[in-house]
Amino acid sequence: MSTLGGSGVEVSALAFGGAAIANLYTEVSEDQAHRAVNTAWQQGIRYFDTAPHYGLGLSERRLGAALREHPRSSYAISTKVGRRLEPVAAVTGDDLDNGFAVPAAHHRVWDFSADGIRRTLDAGLERLGLDRVDIVYLHDPDDHAEQAFREGYPALEKLRAEGVVGAIGAGMNQAGMLTRFVQDTDVDVVLCAGRYTLLDQSALTELLPSAVARGRSVVVGGAFNSGLLADPKPDATYNYAQAPAELLDRALRMKALAERHGTTLRAAALAFCAAHPAVASVLVGARSEAEVRDCAEQFAAPVPGAFWQELRDTGLLPADAPVPTEKPPEEPS
Repeated sequence: MSTLGGSGVEVSALAFGGAAIANLYTEVSEDQAHRAVNTAWQQGIRYFDTAPHYGLGLSERRLGAALREHPRSSYAISTKVGRRLEPVAAVTGDDLDNGFAVPAAHHRVWDFSADGIRRTLDAGLERLGLDRVDIVYLHDPDDHAEQAFREGYPALEKLRAEGVVGAIGAGMNQAGMLTRFVQDTDVDVVLCAGRYTLLDQSALTELLPSAVARGRSVVVGGAFNSGLLADPKPDATYNYAQAPAELLDRALRMKALAERHGTTLRAAALAFCAAHPAVASVLVGARSEAEVRDCAEQFAAPVPGAFWQELRDTGLLPADAPVPTEKPPEEPS
């Protein structure tokens, strides 16, 4: 377990991401979603992440229902604010344009105002069936920086001061603005998705060193870059789009190298994310018992030191990127 910044909120080294169980791209049954969360618990995962955006609230509802079986003090949960859900007058289609196979019963409203933050969090708590969450992130404020810093972030500070939440931060698919949050505000944690992986180390330039220097924590998501590092093949996706040929070739070379050293590319991808001292938890999305179990097993598997050395020697990994020792990552607890 790691503590996020100076917050006192503890998270497991491996975390469960709740987007996939909200019908990401394809439907997931209630039972399948419930079993995925239960398997995460059985594997020792004690940090769970969700957002209103995921399935128009479906992720929050499903995650809350599954976690209700466990003592509230025994796990940490995060949700996100910045996208308010507003009901529509009539449902006329689905939400697949936004990636989720759910009825389009709501539309999303970008809102990083103080009032919007409160309203979004209150609605999220209702869907979760909880009276509090441990962590709240500003969700993808890329095109709303002014309002996010001027209104949204101070609202989170107030919620933390009131004891409504334990830790605050921002979650994004970029490193630049997250670095600004780390350097210019008093966030406890940032969630960086897809920008600290075996294929993309852009967070290594400023974000991760800044987090170490300021005593902030980083949660890394997107360790597999949306699929390419999980199973590199011609139709694999990279950051939710068709993988470029150059990156596919790079991932295939890494996979072959991993197999020569008796490990897997999945294990290496997860171990790499966890190795940086700023990283408190690695967030993985899974839609089934099998996927959860595989992620936990891969996360716990040792990756030989010789693999990391050859990765550097062949230029597939920068020399300044921290790598694990041969000791496996800490088991989730």
